[in-house]
Amino acid sequence: MSRTNFDQLLQAGCHFGHLKRKWNPAMAPYIFMERNGIHIIDLNKTVAKIDEAAEALKGIAKSGKKILFVATKRQAKDIIADKAQSVNMPYVNERWAGGTLTNFPTIRKAVKKMTNIDKLMADGTFSNLSKRELLQISRQRAKLEKNLGSIADLTRLPAALFVVDVMKEHIAVKEANRLGIPVFAMVDTNSDPKNIDYVIPANDDAKDSIEVVLDAVCGAIAEGLEERKAEKADEKAAAEQKEEAADAKPRRARKAEAAPAQEEQAPAAE
Repeated sequence: MSRTNFDQLLQAGCHFGHLKRKWNPAMAPYIFMERNGIHIIDLNKTVAKIDEAAEALKGIAKSGKKILFVATKRQAKDIIADKAQSVNMPYVNERWAGGTLTNFPTIRKAVKKMTNIDKLMADGTFSNLSKRELLQISRQRAKLEKNLGSIADLTRLPAALFVVDVMKEHIAVKEANRLGIPVFAMVDTNSDPKNIDYVIPANDDAKDSIEVVLDAVCGAIAEGLEERKAEKADEKAAAEQKEEAADAKPRRARKAEAAPAQEEQAPAAE
């Protein structure tokens, strides 16, 4: 079963590419035609590519690994935050801090700093500071929260990156490529799909287009998470059964040992 269909994508305007003069020739395989100087994306290919990406993302989620969503452009920011949170995945929608992946330990240190500030605020350590010092610390905390709050739970490198607009997020893509982290992305007709492992050819500027694609992939991620939960529950039940069976065995053995002893004690018939 397909995650999306042609009509759904058409309605969301996923087929609108950029002006012909702005195109990247590497996107030629995904272009259906040109109309009024604008390239039209082949939505049949988009449907197939969404399915391919969704299945791979579902597998990653099922294995318990994290997918980092990246979109800092205005029209995608809120959508990416909403969809990533719905499947409990980390995201970056403010500014990509250079080295988020390639210098991950430093990023973790900054996140720790944020947690430490919270701890010290909670236990009253800061109560004897001047108003000015408190304000400085609060501002620092707010800045850290804005840039790193959404990846605070990312304790290790993500297993994959999902990007909206590979041109805008080229630094994130470059870092993932360097580390061999697979990149899933919505790629428009003005972009280069070369360094993207899972290309989803689609309009990356329209809100509806971004939303329909993210709905499909996050739906698959949610399925992966559910399947993982079900498998864990099955494993737990099987382990409990095994334990019960192991407990029952000695009980049966003790009963069997007790039976002959009882026979010996029984008075002989006259």
